[in-house]
Amino acid sequence: MNTPMRKRGLLAATLGLALSLATGAALAQTALADIQKNKLVRIAVPTDFPPYGFVGVDMAPQGLDVDMARLIADKLGAKLELVPVSSPNRIPYLQSKKVDMVISTLGKNPEREKVINFSAAYSPFFQGIYAPKSLKVSSVADLAGKSVAVTRGAIEDQELTRVAPAGTDIKRFEDNNATVSAYVSHQTQVIATGVSVAEVMMQRNPALGTEYKVLLKESPNHIGLAKGEDALLAKVNEIIAQAKAAGELDKLSQKWLKRPAGNLPQ
Repeated sequence: MNTPMRKRGLLAATLGLALSLATGAALAQTALADIQKNKLVRIAVPTDFPPYGFVGVDMAPQGLDVDMARLIADKLGAKLELVPVSSPNRIPYLQSKKVDMVISTLGKNPEREKVINFSAAYSPFFQGIYAPKSLKVSSVADLAGKSVAVTRGAIEDQELTRVAPAGTDIKRFEDNNATVSAYVSHQTQVIATGVSVAEVMMQRNPALGTEYKVLLKESPNHIGLAKGEDALLAKVNEIIAQAKAAGELDKLSQKWLKRPAGNLPQ
């Protein structure tokens, strides 16, 4: 093959690769267009994590995250399909496109940012260590030699794993109900969980004498979106910014957490 023909062949191959990459990028950016076309948005929410998401007496999902999903769907002009998820499967549901976004007490961290995108924060949250008043736990160092219940894959699991001293017996359970049940039934001495779960647990089990001991992590909630869906991410951030300015985020937080959302991070 002569040199001009080689050059033409190389140019054709280069153009073909560029077109293929451009087509792939275009195909990846379809979530917002699909939602607008079908007038339907599928949002993953918790149903075992009051007051963020739980099943009411009428067997319908309710809570702060459920209300936030309704707000997002309304602003998108789409019908809402709620998809119940647990902590371990919420990100896989997003990656496998079973849902368009995740609104399920999702905290942002570097590991998760490698596989999904995060919106601006929409509600406050923090994780802590809780134990009976009679048990001395004034720092994470005091967890050595003690058993701690935690939900597998949750941000408190990741943080506890990072800071727990050698000799801490971390017992992981598949969802929040199982984690709470393990602690309440004295399978563990300590529980690491979010403040909302702890408050409900303490209200329902006053005889345990449980109290807050140590802060694990401040972790405001963000909406999770698939990598590559920049148009949907921008639209969701726009909705959150407008809801924040209008006081809607403060109203949701006040309704479910008895405190305003406050100055949430982007």
